[in-house]
Amino acid sequence: MDMHQKDPEPSQAAGVSAPPHGNRLNRKFAELTGHLPSNTVGAIWILLAAFLFSIMVTLIKFVGQDLSVFQILVVRQAIMLVIVAPKILSGLPTSLATKRPGLQITRIVFATAAMLFGFTAIIELPLADATAISFSKTFFLTIFAIWLLGEKVGIHRWGATIVGFLGVLLMLRPDGEGLIDPFALSAIAGAACAGMVMIVVRILTRTDAPVTILTYQAFGVGLIMLVPAALTWQAPTLVEWGLLLLVGIVSWAAQMANIQAFKAGEATAIASLDYTRLLYATIFGALVFSQWPRLETLIGAAVIIAASIYTVRREAKRGRELARAADGRGYNN
Repeated sequence: MDMHQKDPEPSQAAGVSAPPHGNRLNRKFAELTGHLPSNTVGAIWILLAAFLFSIMVTLIKFVGQDLSVFQILVVRQAIMLVIVAPKILSGLPTSLATKRPGLQITRIVFATAAMLFGFTAIIELPLADATAISFSKTFFLTIFAIWLLGEKVGIHRWGATIVGFLGVLLMLRPDGEGLIDPFALSAIAGAACAGMVMIVVRILTRTDAPVTILTYQAFGVGLIMLVPAALTWQAPTLVEWGLLLLVGIVSWAAQMANIQAFKAGEATAIASLDYTRLLYATIFGALVFSQWPRLETLIGAAVIIAASIYTVRREAKRGRELARAADGRGYNN
């Protein structure tokens, strides 16, 4: 596989297009920020995306106290599918034509697992802890890039990866008997699956149209969740229906903001701002759930974030594009 082939633009890789009202909002935003440098515009978008993603996980944690994660996922996917349906339908039958059906299925499976494990951790762990552990996807991404994409990694990137792994171990913090919180392991599993999704999407965008990737993800994840959601279904209250609707809308809006961020700015200049999610998660966790992150979690997150920023900036100097930069970010959140 040619590792030097240029990946598509983030907005294309994400495979999502805003509906007409979204385009009007984008034009209005462009008018307001047209005088600003592109990286500043990208920074504004990614800060907005981080805030919206934090709102999303807060809503999921809140509604997850009474409803199963399967139910939350299937309703979320249905709402997002309705929002992007015009794009999918306008692309038929092209939107169903894939040159890599095996990879499409692989991505659907890992995307489903990433959301299932990740959302379970969000519901069961303090919000900041689950968010911090999710940052370990950078570590897994490096490993998968070496294994599946054949990327050549030097001593500096290996060093950053090892440091990041130590940060993961610090956050897991086994107890006196060497046992690890199963929900922390769920968060790690979700991060690993998210890293795999980003690798697979990077490969898929070289052969399949963005709308095709979107269509298979939209239908695939929802279909997988239908049976377990039906088995665990509890009739939501009117308030819970409202919260579920917000989860779907905010999820879509967060992905749109994330796409616009990497469309406007350079990944190496704005990617580190995504870590503001930890700040938001800490604030929302304290205000809404009266939960504070452990000291080990904060230290471990700082280690992972530092290693990640070092890796991104070093690879930028070498003129390489990391898979983590833009591809697939919207598929596992």
